[in-house]
Amino acid sequence: MARPRAFDENEVLDAAIRCFWMHGYEATSVRDLASSMGLTGASLYNAFGDKHALYERALKRYVDESVADRIRRLEDPVIAPRAAIGAFFDEIVERSLNDPDMKGCMVVNAAVELGPHDPELRAAAGRTLGEIEAFFHRRVAAGQTVGAISTDQTAEDLAHMLLGVLLGIRVLARIRPERALLEGVLRPALAALEPR
Repeated sequence: MARPRAFDENEVLDAAIRCFWMHGYEATSVRDLASSMGLTGASLYNAFGDKHALYERALKRYVDESVADRIRRLEDPVIAPRAAIGAFFDEIVERSLNDPDMKGCMVVNAAVELGPHDPELRAAAGRTLGEIEAFFHRRVAAGQTVGAISTDQTAEDLAHMLLGVLLGIRVLARIRPERALLEGVLRPALAALEPR
């Protein structure tokens, strides 16, 4: 009979997230992971499989705890569609400015670092970015329906633009985490939502 695990899975996954997020996938060794997670290498492999499998689990937890949570909160029907989009970006800008390690977004980092050569992680990052774009699309379409968001562009095109702005902000924040820059990127995009 297998022994029960002597660790909290969410806690050790959070430690793996911090390690991968800080150093990236390629620069993080199994030894780094085991040390940060407080596990032996054998325990890590027994619990999570190889480094790639652990990264997939860590990325999924990151998405569930960060991206998916933000979308859930901001799809509350009490929040006006335009206000939800603004709040989404306000959170991103504040997170970016309050990140002394300039880690950025783990999903964007995965897309940039691993997307070109890892089909599984490219698909995982693509799904998450698709969920974000779908959130923007739903909020824009809802705002257009009530006249709170411009109909000069389609909801689909505005959602594409907002996703591009988000990715730009997340990448810029890693090298120039300056409020004026990030808000300057965001301001014209939000202005494009304003009805005439």
